[in-house]
Amino acid sequence: MYDAVIAGGGHNGLVAAAYLARAGRRVLVLERLDHLGGLAVSKRVFPGVDARLSRYSYLVSLLPSQVVRDLGLRVELRRRRFASYTPLGDGGLLVDNDDPGRTAASFSGVTGGGKDFEAWRRFYELAGHVARRVAPTLLEPLRDREGLRRLVDDEEAWRDLFERPIGEVVDERFADDDIRGVVLTDSLIGTFADPADPGLLANRCLLYHVVGDGTGDWNVPVGGMGALTADLADAARAAGAELRTGMEVVAIDPSGEVTFRDKKGAEHAVSAKWVLANVPPAVLARLTGESSAPPIPEGSQLKVNMVLSRLPRLRDASVRPDEAFGGTFHINEARAQLATAYTEAVAGRIPTLPPAEVYCHSLTDPSILSPELRSAGAHTLTLFGLYMPARLFRADPARAREEALRATLSSFNAVLAEPIEDCLLRTPDGAPCLEVKTPVDLEDEAGLPGGHIFHRDLSWPYAEDPAETGRWGVETEHPRVLLCGAGARRGGGVSGIPGHNAARAVLGTA
Repeated sequence: MYDAVIAGGGHNGLVAAAYLARAGRRVLVLERLDHLGGLAVSKRVFPGVDARLSRYSYLVSLLPSQVVRDLGLRVELRRRRFASYTPLGDGGLLVDNDDPGRTAASFSGVTGGGKDFEAWRRFYELAGHVARRVAPTLLEPLRDREGLRRLVDDEEAWRDLFERPIGEVVDERFADDDIRGVVLTDSLIGTFADPADPGLLANRCLLYHVVGDGTGDWNVPVGGMGALTADLADAARAAGAELRTGMEVVAIDPSGEVTFRDKKGAEHAVSAKWVLANVPPAVLARLTGESSAPPIPEGSQLKVNMVLSRLPRLRDASVRPDEAFGGTFHINEARAQLATAYTEAVAGRIPTLPPAEVYCHSLTDPSILSPELRSAGAHTLTLFGLYMPARLFRADPARAREEALRATLSSFNAVLAEPIEDCLLRTPDGAPCLEVKTPVDLEDEAGLPGGHIFHRDLSWPYAEDPAETGRWGVETEHPRVLLCGAGARRGGGVSGIPGHNAARAVLGTA
């Protein structure tokens, strides 16, 4: 008899296990895969190439400093010097975190004046205020809407981030179409939405991208994402939690009995006072045998992992490649380009010019490369494509994957001075170091319904219906079963917040 059985050994399950075990509870974690960490892992993807890629999840923003302190985590989350670079013709927009003057000059060069730079400063000051007010509440019992509104205590901020479609807000605040697009991309990561839609799904996505730990900084975990989850696993084990891999949970009885299958196919059952489900809500519904399961969500992204022999050359002579790729590198993400891509995807077509973002982790954390690769000038590159919903890959996954990759690389090449293919490192057998993952791939390989990286559409960070969401936003219709994965309210991203909150719900502390 365990105090808690946790179904799923992803990062949220490990956070919950560590908190509960540190509080003296007897905890068992059951993970289907042969490793812990879920999709927050590092892997040498290409045979014979000693580069540890953050294969799925790739940056950390939402993990609260309090969780790091509470669990004694040792992983270093390294800040990126440059926020972003957006190539535009033979120039571009560089946002330098440490040099406001250079950023202002870059804005002026792109827009012909200082108006949009001032609008940019004002918008992110407003977002920063919301982040500082909201971030601490993510580890507390849920407030209701009005309670959070009073806490934010800024009617302009509340109106523009919580009530008006972010597309309208951005169109009103910024004159330049490229600047509008740069702001909007944070509202579309893994989210298939029109920023002008009154349903405000894009607003919710934007909030989770600017509120992280009160700063909104997107940091690189030194050693890769696997270093973070290995740290969490160590913390849970050290506290006494039992972590078992190769154990697939096949049923959860609301009474607290969990049935699981081992590597040899034999089934076992174990009982617990509490069951914490670190799985998507649609999977939990299946495991508990609910007759009316929630709708399958739809993920919307194309992930391309690469290792380069060198960084590609740029058209912009004023910016070095290591500066341009040191932050988020925007590809064809102007406001109008985003709108066109969305329209094409809604119509069931791979976007002609797919918008995307690129990250070079090895510039911030060279340790993920072997000394030989570092000395040769090699780098990792992660591309995250927008408006690639699962529906586009259902009928013929292999053909659609190739078409999406071809269009995305063409889009990338359109903003470079040379084809990215010319920069790809080759494995010892001559294969290019390039790997593609679609939402359907994530569904098949990782068990994510619809390939949705947030497990389902993101929710507001307050209780819309307290009777339905419960005190912590992790409660389910079954009193002894809690949702501790990304699909919980205030879930999504690599945060540990749902794991913390599920543990707090079990421990019954305020």
